[in-house]
Amino acid sequence: MGLPTRRASDWNAFFNGAAPRLYSGIMRFFGVLLLALTASAQPTLDRLLSAAFPTELTAAPSGAKVAWVSNAKGIRNIMLAEPPSYRSRKITAYTEDDGQELRQLRFTPDASSIVYVRGDSSNGRDGVPNPSLNPAGATEDVWIVPVNNGIPRKIGGGHSPAIAPRGDKVAFVRGGQLWWSALDGAPSQIFKARGGNGRPTWSPDGTLIAFTSARGDHALIGVYEVASSTLRYLDPSTDFDSEPEWSPDSRSIAFLRVPSNGLRTPREPHRTGEPWSIRIASVETGAGREVFRAREGAGSVFRGINARNQILWADGNRLVFPWEADGWAHLYSIANDGGKPTLLTPGAFEVEDVALATNKREIVFSSNQDDIDRRHLWTVAVTGGTPTALTSGQGIECQPAPTTDPNVLVFLKSDAQRPLRAAIRTGASIRDLDPTAIPVDFPTPLAKPQQVIFPAGDGLQIHGQLFLPAKRPISGRSPAMVFFHGGSRRQMLLGWHPMYYYANAYALNQYLASLGYVVLSVNYRSGIGYGMEFREALNYGANGASEYNDVQGAGIYLRTRSDVDAARIGAWGGSYGGYLTAMALARASEMYKVGVDFHGVHDWAKELGIPVTEPDYKIAFESSPMNFLKTWHSPVLLIQGDDDPDVQFNQTVILADALRRQGVEMEEMVIPDEVHDFLLHRSWLAAYNATVRFIERHLMR
Repeated sequence: MGLPTRRASDWNAFFNGAAPRLYSGIMRFFGVLLLALTASAQPTLDRLLSAAFPTELTAAPSGAKVAWVSNAKGIRNIMLAEPPSYRSRKITAYTEDDGQELRQLRFTPDASSIVYVRGDSSNGRDGVPNPSLNPAGATEDVWIVPVNNGIPRKIGGGHSPAIAPRGDKVAFVRGGQLWWSALDGAPSQIFKARGGNGRPTWSPDGTLIAFTSARGDHALIGVYEVASSTLRYLDPSTDFDSEPEWSPDSRSIAFLRVPSNGLRTPREPHRTGEPWSIRIASVETGAGREVFRAREGAGSVFRGINARNQILWADGNRLVFPWEADGWAHLYSIANDGGKPTLLTPGAFEVEDVALATNKREIVFSSNQDDIDRRHLWTVAVTGGTPTALTSGQGIECQPAPTTDPNVLVFLKSDAQRPLRAAIRTGASIRDLDPTAIPVDFPTPLAKPQQVIFPAGDGLQIHGQLFLPAKRPISGRSPAMVFFHGGSRRQMLLGWHPMYYYANAYALNQYLASLGYVVLSVNYRSGIGYGMEFREALNYGANGASEYNDVQGAGIYLRTRSDVDAARIGAWGGSYGGYLTAMALARASEMYKVGVDFHGVHDWAKELGIPVTEPDYKIAFESSPMNFLKTWHSPVLLIQGDDDPDVQFNQTVILADALRRQGVEMEEMVIPDEVHDFLLHRSWLAAYNATVRFIERHLMR
């Protein structure tokens, strides 16, 4: 069969209309293909930090809608997805990298609007985070936005919003006092009370508000009755009461009690103490009773989880709570009238993110069960039984948010190649909620970090993630960088991290690998993920710096590798990781030839405010890099924002001065008005580019 014939007019129409469109489509296709191939071949820091980072994943109390905050290169907006398509869309329209956090998302009961907080908390000095960006002095405010074509409206200054069950009011915290407002009205103070009042929580029937009252050496659970404007405190004591959880009938409150003499300084491990307990108090009488008390020994010091509340009142009047009775962070449940607790999550692993299903009969949680350096999702009945895996494999799944549709679960996921993004599970099918969150020019493939386990200087087994460069130098030996995370209560994973700070750090580690470095990320002692004894390490931090054994072990491990040039090993890290980077350079300059120290602690005694006359001043100082200046010879780049509320800026000032006096090569990058966890995307990019340039000058040759 031959080709169809066309009249001249037909061919003219084709060349004037369809052909250009076809050509344009082909060019667009090859343009996208070329862009993807270019991204694959040439990773850059800008591209590695270009994915929109999700936080605050929240499910609505009705309608199975979900929302989250998307941080796209510093531009933060609220995203919404709803049935049946669950196609994501923005419901705010912020356009600037202005450092204004969006957080504490709360749906109204009918899911028609979202109340949220914009801005950040006071830095404790001038009261304004990043004042150069906020010259008007804005800190944090409660806002509301309709989910359908709405314009955000500011309700008033404050944080911790709690919407009444009837959806007519929102309570929030301002200046340590409770305020409220109609959703379309002006705010007013509810009452005035002593202490720092927080955590407003409405009773299920909407007639009462529970709250915590921090009073320095003790803390109370308060209840405000709306109709009578009366205030009472439940089962008061000299201890620290917190985490109020309402009973379904609004007549009782369960809460956590931590003994006042059970609190310890951060200078020693918290392995044992006066046992904590769970109590239930009558709202009417204020009288309380003990439901559970931790045993002496392991687990006697309370360790929390990432959950809406540390105590969840589940179906059948059972309370679900965390406990380290066997040295691992697990979930237990107990009847509200007491008895023997039921272990819900047995095994040598840690439970992390926890949510109660909307039917209140199951718990959905993330843990590192059977995969110690990743996270996966599981579910278990509140009455007990064998936990069921919801996800598995080479990815990381966390922060589940069960919806009102029992067939729909939303959560966050990542893997070694692709950063964290919001995902939805319907039946056995899992897909991304926002396919545009990762740009088309995002670099792939990336290095797949390998799990390595090596001995510390004292023999303790330490986990790490090893990034190997795609190309080796002609000599066969590459320069290497060791990364120390912050916290120290953190764990780096075999993939993109679910926390913003550490996702950025993972990106820099990937970039260093793409430049030809072998990169070792170290999960040193006093971090999480490996049990209570590992976390509460003996003589850690200001009480002896036992983590230095892990710093030594990491360097020795790299020196034994045939693909590493032992004369070109450096270190970098932030916060607690900055402290360990400084320790590496001060105590092992012969091993670590260069370092980049982000906002690290350099003198524990000064940071913790320990007077010289105190007996533990000496050990705190001797556990610090400042004690080892005489053996510090390696070049260092010091980076810190001068509005840092978490680590005193003076920590960088005193070290910079000391190194200059000693003649050590030192550069500094001070970011005016930035805080600890940089608020601006451009601050991250500038700091990381400076890091790479500094390392290259000393290790690449």
